[in-house]
Amino acid sequence: MELIHDTGWAAQPATVEPPLRGDIDCDVVVIGGGGGGMSAALRLAEQGVDVVLLEAKTLGWGATSRNAGYITNSIAADPELLGLFLKRERLQSLYRYAENSVHFAEKAIARHGIDCGYQREGIVMAAVSKGQLRHARRNAKLMAEAGSSATFVEGREAGLPEGFLGGMREGVGGTLNPGEFVLGLRAATIAAGVRVHECTPALDVVDTGAGVTVHTPNGRVRARKALLTTNAYGTTLSITPKHLSTPVWTSLVETEPVAPERLDEIGWTSRAPMVTLHMILESYRVTPRGTIVFGTRRVQAGRHPLPERTPAPNVVDDLVRGFRERFPGLRDIQPRQAWGGWIAMSSTWLPVAGEASGNVLYSLACNGHGFAQAQYVGNLLAGHIAGAPLHEDLAAIWHGRKRFRRSLVGGPALYAGWLADRASDRLAALTK
Repeated sequence: MELIHDTGWAAQPATVEPPLRGDIDCDVVVIGGGGGGMSAALRLAEQGVDVVLLEAKTLGWGATSRNAGYITNSIAADPELLGLFLKRERLQSLYRYAENSVHFAEKAIARHGIDCGYQREGIVMAAVSKGQLRHARRNAKLMAEAGSSATFVEGREAGLPEGFLGGMREGVGGTLNPGEFVLGLRAATIAAGVRVHECTPALDVVDTGAGVTVHTPNGRVRARKALLTTNAYGTTLSITPKHLSTPVWTSLVETEPVAPERLDEIGWTSRAPMVTLHMILESYRVTPRGTIVFGTRRVQAGRHPLPERTPAPNVVDDLVRGFRERFPGLRDIQPRQAWGGWIAMSSTWLPVAGEASGNVLYSLACNGHGFAQAQYVGNLLAGHIAGAPLHEDLAAIWHGRKRFRRSLVGGPALYAGWLADRASDRLAALTK
């Protein structure tokens, strides 16, 4: 099996400005060229704002192209837990925001004519034990009350594979090829007239009061406002709020093609993409080319500066072992390649956006569910910078200038979560 560092998805040539050399001026500078940064720059350019987009690698090189390929209205924190700590109105606003994020991403695909294999099929938050199934039933009820489209489903009736007992089915969202999407969004960003400087990392961001100065290795950008959409890489900048996020490495594996009749034999007749209800989720989806992509299960916290790396062999081995346990009828199916990337976990376990200073806004709409949400928040922040009032969906995750508590996410906690999940798996096997 091949362990991949650079997927190559976002490394296609296109006409952009060269890496920044010298000093330039603009109205707004966007730092970070993932889905959120590109969406923000697109909206600003369309409104006639002179915008510069800085990216340390190539646009979409990070989590936007390396993710599992889900467009989902999920929020990282467990719905039942959220229901204990948040008022009903707050929970409703979060799920409204998350569902609108899905619709925004779908409209972006259609508007820019992006051919990325999008399949609008919803997602199943699947249970692999009786305890998880009871939890799914409670969560489905809670989420429905909060305005989500989630419904409780039984496994066989929903066309789920043997061993998956049922769960919550979300009627919105689906799956796509994230690399193909990134290439399409990158092309649209360039075509909109955004001044894009790839291979130009931001080293420091200084709010002078009258504006913002961004220092890069070979030049500076002076702007009226700045927007940070740097995801896991943001904490290298001194202006980023302290304890905003923890970088976490996630890994994915893709199998060889699987014959459709094999999927029917194991009961996966719906082909519905699934994420499990473990503490650290597992994801499984069938791609248009007939392979199965699966991932997460075990994640690792990182420290800055974040290294360029491939998935750890022991983590990949654990993922493959989990795949074979979940799909005993496909034990002979071989893994072909594995890749991964850095995501950011917020200290609140919720999507957040706010003000790093008077002239610098930030977003961190990720926590492993940010493909659609990061784009939507980038768009909303761009509108706010351009003078629009705070949108109600942006208000749902707005943190202002409040400080963050130190995150509990770390290597020992993530390893403990993995151990707890494996213990629950063993218990479920004993009680079958």
